[in-house]
Amino acid sequence: MTQIDETDDHVETLLDEMTLREKAGQLAGTYVGTLEETRTLDDAEEMVREDGIGFVTPFGYGASPHRDSAEVVEIANELQRIATEETRLGIPILIPVDAIHGNAYVEETTVFPHNLGVAAARDRDLVEQIGAVTATEVAATGSSLTYGPTCDVVRDPRWGRTFETFGESPYLCGELAAAKARGIHRAPVDVAAMAKHFPAYGEPERGEDASPVDKSLSSLYRDFLPPFEKVVAEGIEGIMPSYNSINGEPSHGSNYWLSQILRDELGFDGYVASDWNGINMLHQNHRVTRTQRESVFRSFTAGVDVHSLGETDHIDHIVSLVESGDLDESVVDTAVRRVLQLKTDVGLFDDPYVDAAESAETLGTDDNRTVALDAARKSMTLLKNDEGRLPFDPELDELLVTGPNADELTHQVGGWSLKEADELDGTTIREGIESVVSADTAVTYERGAGIDESDDLDAAVSAAEDADAAVVVLGENWYLHEFGPQDVNGPTERFPNRAQLTLPEAQQELLEAIIETGTPTALVLVSGRPLAVSWAAEHVDAIVQAYYPGADGGRAVAETLFGEHNPSGKLPISVPRSEGHLPVRHNYLPHPHPIGPDEHLPSYDPLWAFGHGLSYTTFEYLDLSVSAESVVEDSEISVSVTVENTGNRAGEEVVQLFGGREYSSVVTPVEELIDFTRISLASGEETTVEFDVPTDAFDVVHPDGTSRFEPGTLSLRCESLDASVEAVEH
Repeated sequence: MTQIDETDDHVETLLDEMTLREKAGQLAGTYVGTLEETRTLDDAEEMVREDGIGFVTPFGYGASPHRDSAEVVEIANELQRIATEETRLGIPILIPVDAIHGNAYVEETTVFPHNLGVAAARDRDLVEQIGAVTATEVAATGSSLTYGPTCDVVRDPRWGRTFETFGESPYLCGELAAAKARGIHRAPVDVAAMAKHFPAYGEPERGEDASPVDKSLSSLYRDFLPPFEKVVAEGIEGIMPSYNSINGEPSHGSNYWLSQILRDELGFDGYVASDWNGINMLHQNHRVTRTQRESVFRSFTAGVDVHSLGETDHIDHIVSLVESGDLDESVVDTAVRRVLQLKTDVGLFDDPYVDAAESAETLGTDDNRTVALDAARKSMTLLKNDEGRLPFDPELDELLVTGPNADELTHQVGGWSLKEADELDGTTIREGIESVVSADTAVTYERGAGIDESDDLDAAVSAAEDADAAVVVLGENWYLHEFGPQDVNGPTERFPNRAQLTLPEAQQELLEAIIETGTPTALVLVSGRPLAVSWAAEHVDAIVQAYYPGADGGRAVAETLFGEHNPSGKLPISVPRSEGHLPVRHNYLPHPHPIGPDEHLPSYDPLWAFGHGLSYTTFEYLDLSVSAESVVEDSEISVSVTVENTGNRAGEEVVQLFGGREYSSVVTPVEELIDFTRISLASGEETTVEFDVPTDAFDVVHPDGTSRFEPGTLSLRCESLDASVEAVEH
């Protein structure tokens, strides 16, 4: 998408012609569907026609009843017709959608793996492709704005939105969020991107969604802001604040975060829209205002331009605030100018309509789904493979496939997607296995357990006893936010929930019973969070983390299990041994051991570490070297390492470079991921990988949030190899 730095003349002309109420209308949105209240398509059309509302979400999110791809195009075109032909100034509306992993709330679209799985692939070019495909399919349904990329850094894996993130590393999250933004912008369509959830959402108290984040400024600047800095540098058009409070101040009402930091410090010049009902939460939940009018005033003066669900109440309050003298109309003009410029940049004033025939030819094409399948393949993370249990022989006589996620496409795609299997087009893991094994292999499927209830365990055990191998597919189901909604997943205390990262009893019982038969077994985990499967880590020979692999992920899992694909994914998040081991993350802060280190359990003792991931071949790392003995501020550190494929088959490897400081004036992480790249090597082949790391990757973040270059020894690690370089003053 081509951005325009200067405000278009026609925007200023239009702004001069607008009444105060017309301006306010551009800053309010509505929806179609049932949230706390029901809004019909007729309601939305009336608000566009009578109130000049600027944003409508009639589809592309969970509560909308409109999912059919042809129908949503008709809806988008009719809303645009009303906006352009039946309002005084003919200003088109903007239709935002939740396209978290593809335009997945619309039928016949491409549904990618969720971000956590994509992060395991460690492939910037792939993420750009995903962004471009997503933008193309979003535009094909009549939308011009996607809520993404997600910039949240998850630091508590109990959180129900973990799977939406790119993991626990600020660097990894920033690199992939920036790649997603580039992909959206490079698409041959005009779609804007909205990064979320600013400024810090991924370490909520108790792991509870939208609960407070109380963190030092040094942590906020070091651990949470870097991804937002990178997407702002990529020209992101929109920012969405987080629902929670930061150090006692709700994001939606914080002038400090939305104006002083986001605009003045980071240089963001786009528009800010509320996360759905985030403005009303100021008085309803945070209790920092008393009325909706006060919430509108506080959020607006803080820096929120648009109330995504504001409707006519928001319009009325803005008009009242200006007319009473409490709010200067120039502040309203600034927000409206941003909205009108965005609508100009995405081409809505030129042509707001979608061609239905072109839309049908664009959605879910073979090329697009190939990108999704590639992403699923590259995300497959082999956690354990004792005795070379995998890959299985595709010529097996008999195979058992069991578990609640073996034949459930809804569970496989995860939340922020259509949740009815008959609305989805894809391949389950069971179907994928049946397609890759020999035609002579007898594949038996027994569910064996539901997510948290038993289901004919005896039949699964009997089939395992007769089988040459078993594939057990366990994990989590489809959910959103705090593991809801209840009409899908039942009472909130049911698994999954934030109190439990271990497998529920029914799934654990199934796994133990299959292992007890002695049949060679592989465990596949389909989940949105890293599950604490300590028993499995000890007793199951082969374990594959599949994350939520998307609609075509069943094929990718099957190819991995039977050797057509050699796994290369690397964990984007540490896997804890239990909930009691939390927090567990690779970039922890060092600390004293007052009565000796032997009296402490390890500070970082995951079941599997961040960056872990095996292959069916082996790679040897040689000769980690640095080109110079010392570096100065604002320079680069040239690092090289040789990698050789010492196994007997070709494979891809993600080379990961970690860095830290031996000493600094304040406490800094023991190490952090500072670069990565993906390579492909034939058996016996070797290559030299080179990294150019900017010295600011080692800058020290101080208690006031400022970062500074400091002299001292900088440490580097690549697998088991270490090197160092001295940072010196000019």
